[in-house]
Amino acid sequence: MTDLPPDLPRLRTLETWLLLALQRVRDRIADLERQEKERARGEAARPPVPDWTIELGIGDDRGPLYVHTGTCHMAGHRRRPVTREAAARAIADGVEACTHCRADTGLGFH
Repeated sequence: MTDLPPDLPRLRTLETWLLLALQRVRDRIADLERQEKERARGEAARPPVPDWTIELGIGDDRGPLYVHTGTCHMAGHRRRPVTREAAARAIADGVEACTHCRADTGLGFH
């Protein structure tokens, strides 16, 4: 007993369908491999997370609003990376430290 069709025309049809299905699987594998390479390339090209950032205000003045640690989730989109010295200087000059990441504590102000 076999589960294959007994005649040649149906076997040819089944062969064609299997070849098409196999090509779809191979195409999907190639797509996923390409996506994985792109993801890995993006990870490698991503700039490192800065240790400290300063969040800037809105408008022409755009003065500093808050000092954050580099990994703070509360830092807005208007921020720029700074050195530890620049972050400490900003807090000493009166820029507020973020109350979530406690950048002032990390800089030794408390």
